[in-house]
Amino acid sequence: MRDKINNASISNHKVRRDFEVLESFECGIELKGSEVKSLREGKANLNDSFARVDKNEVVLFNFHISPYVEASYLNVEPMRPRKLLLHKKQILRLAGSLAQKGLTMVPLKIYFNQRGFAKVELALCKGKKLYDKREDIKKREGDLSLRRVLKNRR
Repeated sequence: MRDKINNASISNHKVRRDFEVLESFECGIELKGSEVKSLREGKANLNDSFARVDKNEVVLFNFHISPYVEASYLNVEPMRPRKLLLHKKQILRLAGSLAQKGLTMVPLKIYFNQRGFAKVELALCKGKKLYDKREDIKKREGDLSLRRVLKNRR
């Protein structure tokens, strides 16, 4: 039962559609006890969340973790900003990258590692234009039709 709980992960499926992922990396997240229990149950939502560098700290905004039912008065605000744990050199490099026009940090997924710590896969992204999205759809459809032809050929 414990393995099933530890393998819970929450993904942000809209990121790959709306953004071009330039680079991704793993970081820790600062959570309260009741938030960890909710995450283990998979009761969180990454849609529309983003990260920003504030005062030499990386902070995750708009990440919703549902309150844990058993925690009663120990629950915290579901949409509170949460600090991400990175090395200082990584934070400075990200701050420099974000200074470029059009780049943003978006979480791809949240999961528990082998040691049981909650980790965030954070990506440095550039927003896609409408024509970029159309090109991706055309490419996907072309690959699908090619696979069908090859499959029928065998």
